[in-house]
Order: sequence, then C-alpha cells, then structure tokens
Amino acid sequence: MQRKLAFRVGIILLTASLTLAHAARIKDLCEIQGARGNPLKGIGLVVGLAGTGDSNADAVRRQLRMLDRFDIEVEKFVDLVSENTAVVLVDATFPAFAKEGTRIDVRVSSIGDCESLEGGTLTETYLYGPGSAGPESTVYALAQGPVSVGGFNAEAGGGGGAAAVRKNHTTAGRVPMGAYIEREIPSTITDGERIVLQLKRADFRTAENIRTAIDAAFGPGSASALSASTILVRIPAVEQTQLISFIAKVEDIEVEADLESIVVINERTGTLVVGGEVMIKPCQVAHGNLTIEVAITPEVSQPAPFGEGETVTTATTDLIAVEEPGALMPVNGTSAAEVARALNRLKVTPRDMISIFQALRDAGAMDADLEIM
Repeated sequence: MQRKLAFRVGIILLTASLTLAHAARIKDLCEIQGARGNPLKGIGLVVGLAGTGDSNADAVRRQLRMLDRFDIEVEKFVDLVSENTAVVLVDATFPAFAKEGTRIDVRVSSIGDCESLEGGTLTETYLYGPGSAGPESTVYALAQGPVSVGGFNAEAGGGGGAAAVRKNHTTAGRVPMGAYIEREIPSTITDGERIVLQLKRADFRTAENIRTAIDAAFGPGSASALSASTILVRIPAVEQTQLISFIAKVEDIEVEADLESIVVINERTGTLVVGGEVMIKPCQVAHGNLTIEVAITPEVSQPAPFGEGETVTTATTDLIAVEEPGALMPVNGTSAAEVARALNRLKVTPRDMISIFQALRDAGAMDADLEIM
C-alpha cells in the first residue's frame, strides 16, 4: 500500500483584454441620490427541522413565547425540545420606492449551533430598520415561509464510523418573496429643480465625461461635476412636470467610462482580474515546474511462531524530485491582450499568476495597483 503526496510549484501569467475605455449608460455608472435601499433585520425562529436544530435553551424560550401568543399553555418547560427549532437572524433589503404590500426576499442565518436549516419553515418574524429593534420600534416588514438552503447534509452509519456528505452551506438560506412590506420608507430624490447623480466608482475623468454628455443633451450648464463621485443635474423647466421621463432620458445617455489601472486578486480562490488599462513593460518571465513525490510503503515485521515478540510496523519512505526544464520567455507587449498571447504559452495554473503579478509590480514592469480581496 502506498500513499503519495505531490507538491507542484509553478508560475503563470494570464491577463484579460479590455479596451482602454468603453461606452456605458449613465444608469450603469451612477445612482440617483435618495433612490437607495434600506437594510432590515429581525430575530426569528425556524421550525420543522429533522433533529438538526439548536441545542441551547434560547430556542426553547422562543418556542414558549410563540406558543403563548396562541394561548397554548405548556405545563413544564422541559416538555419543549430544541432539536427541531433554530434561532436565526433574518435580514432583507427594503427597495427604494417600495409600497405597502410589496413582497421581497429575505435571508435566514443560524446564530446558534444548528447543524442545518434544511426543510425548516420560518415563523412570523418582524423586521426593523437600522439601529432599532424591540416592541417600541417600527416594523417595516413581516417575514415567514419555507427556507430554501440550496444544499443538503447526509449521514450514514453512526458513531465514529459514520460517513457524511455535505453540499453547499446549510446553516443559511433564503425565503423567496417571504416578506410583505408593512410600512413605506419615504424617498426624496429631488427638490423639484435638480437631481444628484452619484458615481458607483469615483473617477474624475468619468465624472467630467458625464457632465459633458448631459450638457450636450440638454444644453450648456445643465450639469456640474461637484467631485469625482457627484454630478449635479439641473432639471429644465419644460421637464419639471415630467420628472420620471427626464430621469429616464438622463440614465439612457451613453458616456465613455474611464478604467483604473488595477489588478484585483482573491488569494482564497486563486481568482485574478486585470483591468483594461493595465500596461506591462518589456520584461522576461521564467517558468518551470518542480514535482516532488513522497511514497510511503508500510512494512510489517512478524515475530516467530509461539514467540514472545510483538508485531512491529515500520515504513519506508522514497523521495523523488522531478524538475522540468525551465523557460525564459521575453514579453514585449504593451497591452493586456498582447501580454496574454505571449504568456499563455507558459501553460501554468491560475493560482500561480498571483505571484507573477506581485513580482511584476515589485520589479517596476507593471504600473498598476494591486487590490487583494
């Protein structure tokens, strides 16, 4: 019987090709100040679990309070068990301009030692606004319904030899369209004469391009860029009675959005995204693979028949190292596309590209910011 551990060391560089600037609608780049969602939250109880609920006393107390609301008396506190219930945090986003009776999705997350919310049902839960909760607080939505977890836990056998299969995360889920808006949250987006656009990603060039495009559409002086993220738009007199139509026209205007020179790295997943304006100076990249295999072979030494010796188990370890020939490849690209074509020939793994980009940045061959998630 042999066990092998393989360690691979490699280097990769992969870039994404984008144009230096791209046309986008103002709707995709900006939000209207005041037209925003609001977070809602509450604490609820999920019932109907198949023995995978909380094991703490708080779940039992919440069951007791729920039964009290239905005038159901429980003689003994110990008559209630918590295996089939779980205390959860319920949260949702109140959409801008949502009216009473609108249905919204809610998220459900276990806050105890619940093993799974699979098959559970969220009982009536009040949702409150930011910084408020309790009997004196305003209830903005009411949530309840079956919880969808999008996964499962399965076990076979028992004790230490049990086998388990798990798919996705089962202690958090959603209740689609599970809450009704009970009270509206007022939204103010204009004083009747102006609206304010807020860039989702602040950029001076993009803000100036938006100002220029709005002036071209509605006349000089229609817009003013107050900062890299804020554009003030004046509503023409003829449009002030048709505010929704005016905002729709503004949002449909296309502008050139400037792109940052940035490389985004997620070290946990090995994901890397390169912005379209990332430029790499002429350089040389070396690539090689080193494979180390550790083979462990168990050996058993038996004592002589009827002897007083003991069976001894030992292991023989064989170490094999294989290094493929390395390559030093010149990279003479100026854009992400040219660099990608040159370096994709290295045939290395996506996770290794993180080390290459960090090395390029430190060597001064790439003028871009690194953002590590």
